[in-house]
Parts: sequence; C-alpha cells; structure tokens
Amino acid sequence: MKFLVNGSIAFDLLLSHDGSFLSAIDSKNLENLSVNYLAQGFKRHHGGTAANIGWNLALLGNEPLLLGAIGFDGQAYLALLRERGILTNLVERRDDAITATAVIATDSSERQISFFHPGADGLSSLPDFSDEENIAYAIMSPRNPVLMLKGAQLCSKLKIPYLFDPGQVVHAFSDDELRHAVKASAGLVVNDYEWGLASGKLGWKEADVVKACGMLVVTLGEKGLRIVTKHETLDIPACKPEKFINPTGAGDAVRAGLLIGLSAKWSLTDTGRLAAILGCLLVEQEGTLLNSLDWDMVQSRAMQNYGVKLPTI
Repeated sequence: MKFLVNGSIAFDLLLSHDGSFLSAIDSKNLENLSVNYLAQGFKRHHGGTAANIGWNLALLGNEPLLLGAIGFDGQAYLALLRERGILTNLVERRDDAITATAVIATDSSERQISFFHPGADGLSSLPDFSDEENIAYAIMSPRNPVLMLKGAQLCSKLKIPYLFDPGQVVHAFSDDELRHAVKASAGLVVNDYEWGLASGKLGWKEADVVKACGMLVVTLGEKGLRIVTKHETLDIPACKPEKFINPTGAGDAVRAGLLIGLSAKWSLTDTGRLAAILGCLLVEQEGTLLNSLDWDMVQSRAMQNYGVKLPTI
C-alpha cells in the first residue's frame, strides 16, 4: 500500500525523570510556575511524526510517501529513511535552518512534557502531490499547522481519505479550522488528553465527531484505545509489553497500524489490535524507530494478547 504521511521529520532529545512531575508543581501558584527536574536519562534519536509513522509502515512492506522538511543537518537522516524504502522525493531540504528538534521529558508515571523547535519545518511549504498515484490513505500528523491544513485541503480535493491527527499542536488551530479539517477527514485520532483539548475547541462530544467525519479514535495508553463510529463503540485492550522502556513514539506506531487496517478494509477490531500491538513494541525500547519488525512477530503478539491471529496483509 502507498500512504501519504504529512508530518514532521525531527531529532528527538529524550529525557527521563525518576519521579513524578506533579511533585514539583504547586497547583495554587501556577502563575509563578518555576520548576526544575533532574533527568537521570538522556538519549538522542531520530524522530518526527512523519518519519516515525512512515518507518513503521515501511517495516511492514508498505510504501510511505513523506511530506516534511529537513535542515542543513538532516541529509544523513534523509538517506537513512531512503535506505528503509521510504519515499522522500517530496521532502523539502533547507540550508537556512536546522532540522526540527523535539525535547521530550517523561516521568515514572508516563507523563510527558515536550518542547518542539520547528526549524526547517517552520519555514517550509507544502509540495503539490496531485500527480502522485495510487495513494490508499493519508494522515495529517503534527507539524506546522498551516501545512497540515493545506495537506488536508488537497487530500479532500483529490478524494484521498485522511486521518486528522492534531496531537500536541491542537491548540494552534482556530475553532473553525479544526472543525473544517475534521469534517473533511475519514477520522479524528487523538490521545485521551488531546481529546479533552480538541473536544473543547470543537465544541463537540464523541457523537458529534462521528456525525461529522465517521470515526473517532482515542488512544488510552496502557488501557488500549477506543474506536467510535456510527455503528459501534469498541474498547480495544492494550497489548501487554514484555518490558517498559519509554512511551515516546508509541502513538505514531499506533497510527501506522490504523492506516494499514483501514486501507485493507479490516474490521475495526482487527485494526485496533494491530495498532495496539505496534504501539506496544515501541514502548519496549528507547527511541522511536524499531530496528526490525516482521509479520510473524505481530501475529505472535496477537495470539498472546487476543487469542486470535490478525488477517494477512
């Protein structure tokens, strides 16, 4: 399958704090917030929403086409993506900025605080992908919000079904922009916290989202994910990890699973289970890019966690 993946290409600085972020926060004095956390862990990895999603799609034999941007320090990363079979011909290369960088801190309860410097992504434009053929599905994942909206508009014009995934930039959209992007989509995908922000900005409940676009997916971390459509509400249990290292990148892996299942017209139960399995595999490592992944591994996790195999891709 060929997928259009619009999102960021970035370097991730991953910090881990052995404790709770909440312990240093005085909820009665937030206006004077000034906190500092000791980061016992520090890692630098390749990341970015488009790269993460595309990487997982490619590992399972699909053909992801990335829309994103790199800076003057990103050529080696781009070469790595190409080596894995990811199409990068529409990735913009800029010599006047660094590649986007995310600083992601995680505490022992999986709470996260992130900062994102857009770098090249903040200066880039959206290429015209009208001539690209055989795109089964697309996703608008977090990056420059203007380019997310432009990508959604062009997908709508070309009748390419897309998932809208506003992520941690949901606050950057106006109420009307968010409503329009969701209405034209094939589904809204958010985590539980993002759903609280998105629902407030939209002024919609779950049923309103489903009425507008047909599907709402809310990821719930260790509780799995919830898929809501006009016909059913499914609570997909999480796939149990063999070990827990870092949750960063798990959400992007979940989205890759959703794209594969939806494009193959699987049942939503099977689609959700594949998404949960891919997300589980990511939390078992440090970094957002799996070294390897094969279908036998996925089927083994499906049997262990759900007692049945998934359809063949």
